[in-house]
Amino acid sequence: MSAPQRIAVLGAGAWGSALANVLARNGREVLLWARNQEVAAFIRARRESPRLPGIRLDDRVLPTPSIADAAICDAVLLAVPAQALREVACKLTPLLPEAVPTIACAKGIERGTRLFMTEVIAQCLPQAIPAILSGPSFALDVSSGLPTAVTLAARNEEVAARLAAALRTPTFRPYRSTDIRGVEIGGAAKNVLAIAAGIVHGRGLGASAAAALTTRGFAELARFGRVYGAHAETLTGLSGLGDLILTCSSRQSRNFSLGVSLGEGLSLEAIQRDGKLAEGVFTAAVLVDLGRTHGVEMPIAAAVAAVLEGRLSIDAATESLLMRPLRAEA
Repeated sequence: MSAPQRIAVLGAGAWGSALANVLARNGREVLLWARNQEVAAFIRARRESPRLPGIRLDDRVLPTPSIADAAICDAVLLAVPAQALREVACKLTPLLPEAVPTIACAKGIERGTRLFMTEVIAQCLPQAIPAILSGPSFALDVSSGLPTAVTLAARNEEVAARLAAALRTPTFRPYRSTDIRGVEIGGAAKNVLAIAAGIVHGRGLGASAAAALTTRGFAELARFGRVYGAHAETLTGLSGLGDLILTCSSRQSRNFSLGVSLGEGLSLEAIQRDGKLAEGVFTAAVLVDLGRTHGVEMPIAAAVAAVLEGRLSIDAATESLLMRPLRAEA
């Protein structure tokens, strides 16, 4: 089978628009659908997303007002936030033909159901072929043509290879994988850990603390991944360690920036007034709950969840981590 030629991108925020341009630069016909009608009108009038100002959409990107147009495409990218993915996927249920690859581009775990993104796709779209795209990538870097490498996972290696071929450009390189769960875990867990890294930065705790936090955070991510059977090379690869390094070190990361603001003393409510979504806020408690269910110790993620829920102050959370019983490094 050849790589998909006509592809629908559902979600016209920064990431969806960046991916639409990647596909168009690779010669694909791209249909771009926005959830918000005001955003859709803005895109039609200006040929750019309000979430990605100054970046013009490629001429081969066709904005569409109808989600039903996804039914005539060879593949679908769900580029909406994790907590909105179910709503959009369910809109496709009566529309999508059999065996259409449907790629989740969000990094998170659904609250309430505790399902990963490909599990939500499988539940809402049993006729689809679920896949996941994740890795160290900022929308502005990708849309500006800066070199980026990510991971694209599907259960069937041939499907993963075809989808990767559709996305590949001289500056955007997708590595294929069949370890769907490992890729999803890396993307979800790193958002929570990035909030912790941002708190360290915003609190002025120093580079030594930042390095310790990232290292021990990766240990938590790896422990969690192993109980789900994630491959070691996935956890240490682009969608695991690679994405963790990126989001724990840059203000381009919404999760890191939120953590910085928390560390500087702002309340979560005040930070969220700007409307920018940080997926780790929704994922933290779910991640800790899943870890507890599987007997996985996740003290950093638990501390982040406690701070976000107002159960611990940042100083108390920091002390609780430093005063845990001494143990061998593992």
